[in-house]
Amino acid sequence: MKLTRLLTRKLTGFWLLSLAAVAFIFLLTALVSFAQLTYKFQQQKVSEIESMLVHHYEHDSDRDLSSWLPSILAAYKASKFQLLENGQVVYEYQADAADKGHVTYESVLIKDRHLKLSMTLPQPFQMYDLSWYELLILSGGIISVAFFVRFGHQWLSVQLVGIEDLAARSKLILNNEYEQALAEKGHGKPRMINRALTHMLLELDDAQKQRARFDQFIRSNTFLDPETGIGNRLFLKNRLDALSNDRGMMAPGVMFLLEMEDLDLLQQEVADESIDALLLQTINDINQILDTQANSIFARRSYNQFAIVVPQISLKDAEKLAVKLLKVCLSQALPTTQNSDDFYHIGVAYFKVGESKEQLLDESERALRAAQFQGSSGWFMYDKGAVDEEFAKGSVRWRSFLEYALVNRRLVVFSQPVVDSDMETHHFEISSRIRDNQDNLIRATLYIPMAIKCGLTPQFERQVIETVLFDLLNDRSDTTTRYSVNLSLDTLLSRAFIRWLKTTLLEYRHLTSRLIFEVNEDIVVHHREQLKDHLDMIRKMGASLCVDRVGQEVVSTQYIQECHFDLIKLHRSIVRQIHLRQENQLFVRSLIGGLYRTDVQVFADGVESFEEWQTLKILGVSAGQGSIFSDPIEEI
Repeated sequence: MKLTRLLTRKLTGFWLLSLAAVAFIFLLTALVSFAQLTYKFQQQKVSEIESMLVHHYEHDSDRDLSSWLPSILAAYKASKFQLLENGQVVYEYQADAADKGHVTYESVLIKDRHLKLSMTLPQPFQMYDLSWYELLILSGGIISVAFFVRFGHQWLSVQLVGIEDLAARSKLILNNEYEQALAEKGHGKPRMINRALTHMLLELDDAQKQRARFDQFIRSNTFLDPETGIGNRLFLKNRLDALSNDRGMMAPGVMFLLEMEDLDLLQQEVADESIDALLLQTINDINQILDTQANSIFARRSYNQFAIVVPQISLKDAEKLAVKLLKVCLSQALPTTQNSDDFYHIGVAYFKVGESKEQLLDESERALRAAQFQGSSGWFMYDKGAVDEEFAKGSVRWRSFLEYALVNRRLVVFSQPVVDSDMETHHFEISSRIRDNQDNLIRATLYIPMAIKCGLTPQFERQVIETVLFDLLNDRSDTTTRYSVNLSLDTLLSRAFIRWLKTTLLEYRHLTSRLIFEVNEDIVVHHREQLKDHLDMIRKMGASLCVDRVGQEVVSTQYIQECHFDLIKLHRSIVRQIHLRQENQLFVRSLIGGLYRTDVQVFADGVESFEEWQTLKILGVSAGQGSIFSDPIEEI
């Protein structure tokens, strides 16, 4: 833009200088022509006097010169006149007043008689005065030239402003800011080029939306059940893989297996429309219950069997949730041919950290069979005495403990590197744990659900950010290391936290560029309008934005560009054994292809093997994070 404005000023300056030069040359030429013309007129007058004197001496020598010559010399405004013959003055004329600036003409009239003439006249152009009419015409011409020059300058400036608008839109396009370029249509000229840019931007925007819809279509056909719209068996397998590693499940939780007894036989008795309506209504009601459970999984295992996995939930809350699910199922209107008293059966298996997903599925199926043996609709929990004692604490004890940890700053910060394809550390992701009075560390998967339940999440995440700013980024010898911090929904919707964050980022704006704030994809998709202003504020302060757990749900990726995220992290379910799963590779290819020509970088979370990392790099993933590089390391 600066170059365009500079060229515009140079062009207008050159144009004005050219016009001024033309006007100057025109006036100079007119002045020279006027001087030459008056000089030529004066020479003609001198030639007329010479002719009259020659005629006098050749044909009318008896007549006295004083009788006719003085009047002619006075008419010509001659100041001095001498006529010499053989060196003797024959006639002499002297004007009363002699003015400055004269021209003297000398010539030989008759060579035989040595008759010479010497006459002094005023400067030719001094003999002519401009009249008021001539002055009026000259002034009008100068004013007209000035007016047209001014009008031309304004017209050219307007035309060049249109070119500057085109240059501004072009710069936005080159910076991949397509939405802003489309919003600033301006008054670019030539208008045809401006309209062409607008048309191309609209086509590009539509193509991006089509690409996002195509990505969603691919993911839907890969991971969704076509009849119900929830996850399929492959989706459930991927999500369970994401919740576990080689050492088993990474967080406690519960798994429900819901089976509708003899649904296939019922389909033969009633119309397919009735069965579809029953399934959709049941699924919608269950989804409303699961909306309150973060990171819950709902998938269809077979025609009449559904799986629900809720991580980070206590045993007491799992029992309450089982009662709610059964109540919702029993409230459904079944066909008159079917008795609801023995139609819905729910098997419940509670799992803790370290248990295998195979064991979990086996215990869930055993619990389902036990529920079916009861002879009526109901639920049954597989009891193996494996409830995590720490997680079974009451809410009152948890609140007291968490408030004590906040006041006494018992929060312990861990960092895990995110490594790029050159094995260089891109940034460190920050996680936290709490140290209790017995000097034991309570993992985040245990205390965060209770912090959310007690409404203390913003305070904990604020303390994490303060630790990063005041301790980790305070090392003056290190000015390049970056850190990422996770923000939850409760934190982003807290007005007090947002005000504090805005003030803190302004105060430490020299460190803001080294901060990355991560938000879950599920939060962004379902609360985009509520979070858009807050995320935009963080980005304008200079920090980077990252959306993690991408691929956890089947949603359109259009939000990535709408919310201007800088980084995205693939969910563990996509990364786990990706070298063996073509459908996950297809998703990653489609996602990266949709982000072509943007500055968004794609990272992977949960990389645990060399084969996974090699496959991710081949697919175009920029960096990875996981146990293959380093486990979380305690910082403070």
